[in-house]
Amino acid sequence: MQLLNAQEVMEKAQECHVKFVRLQFTDIQGSFKNVAVTVEELERALQSRISLDSAVLEGKYGAHQRDVFLKPDPTTFEVFPWRPREGAVARLICDVVDATGKPYPGCVRSKLRDSLARLEKNNLELSVGAEIEFFLFQTNQQGHPISCPHDNAGLCDLTPVDLGENARRDMVLTLEAMGFQIVSSHHESAPGQHEIVLREEDPLGMADKIATFKFVVRTIAQRHGLHASFMPKPLPKYNGSGMALNLCLWRDGTNALWEDAGSYGLSSWAGSFIAGITNHAPAITAVANPLVNSYKRLGNSNLDRVLKGWSEGNRNSMIRVPGQRGNDTRIVWRSPDATCNPYLALCLVMQAGLAGIEQNLPLPTSLDEDTFDHRVPRNLGEALDALMQDAFVKGILGEVIFKRYMDFKKQEWEEFHNHVHPWEIEKYLTNY
Repeated sequence: MQLLNAQEVMEKAQECHVKFVRLQFTDIQGSFKNVAVTVEELERALQSRISLDSAVLEGKYGAHQRDVFLKPDPTTFEVFPWRPREGAVARLICDVVDATGKPYPGCVRSKLRDSLARLEKNNLELSVGAEIEFFLFQTNQQGHPISCPHDNAGLCDLTPVDLGENARRDMVLTLEAMGFQIVSSHHESAPGQHEIVLREEDPLGMADKIATFKFVVRTIAQRHGLHASFMPKPLPKYNGSGMALNLCLWRDGTNALWEDAGSYGLSSWAGSFIAGITNHAPAITAVANPLVNSYKRLGNSNLDRVLKGWSEGNRNSMIRVPGQRGNDTRIVWRSPDATCNPYLALCLVMQAGLAGIEQNLPLPTSLDEDTFDHRVPRNLGEALDALMQDAFVKGILGEVIFKRYMDFKKQEWEEFHNHVHPWEIEKYLTNY
């Protein structure tokens, strides 16, 4: 994929007959947002002269809001392939800076970018691949989604049972037209559930792609009269949707996780990296699994169970190390779901793993069998308590992001408890 500078972006926009450019950014909660400018304003935009209120990032209006500015990354310029060629629409993903040009403390993309310096300090590179699951639901006559899956197919089924094959194919083709490398796609085990696997790349590029992926998948689904949902557990009797992240450390072009003579064929760095993640797993879970509904998927049922630890064969562990060794050695972080803020999730898991390496932590005991003594938080409240108590994770997030994130999530948790749910009506209304 060609990486452009600012001048080349201007030329490419003219060549592709672009009329509108969406300046896209991600807020603290992980929502993908944008400000659209006409191509006549593109030069000003590339000079970081498009401003907005910091409340758009933080989600809170008050006395301390301020003007911030969008700083486009020219390498992220893409023309949307589903728009007309004349009057085309393109996008640029942006960092957010203050009036002096310094990264704004509430900018999640800048937070991940800054964390990459710790990798360089250790002479390491991290590659990240993503296996992203989602559901396709039917819509009513007004175009609103209803909780009825698009099909009743199962794992890797084909047409005509897999009714989402055409939509999934168009998603893959659109993503490839936007520079994505797709490894595979298939129907997942639950009705209406699908998975698309993205090829590994650097953490910042992968976070950008995850944010873009959700936007593209929803857009293409809508064009097929469907609604794409990344809700972790929309159907109570079936598996939920996760976002497994394949992590690999490299040093001088060699896989730094692999060592023939090491325990399980893993290097001491691999053991320390895993230990660093598991040490901070409860707090990280509050960011990697941010919804009340996330913990329906991370529960203790036979369908969905995630344990705090690692294993080669136990797929209920939050970290799994597949059997391939050599340059194929990788760590699969299985617990996140796609509703998370990808910039913050990758920032935290990378920083926690590197802290384990710097502390030379030993490889934890493998969780080859399920044990409830090693479980991730059972609900959002437990996860937020863990985040509140973890000074390391709080420090990585920084004061602005931590405070705003906690404010919103505490409010969400409180709203959940104050709401009377259908289960309560069914359970108690007649008998009590």
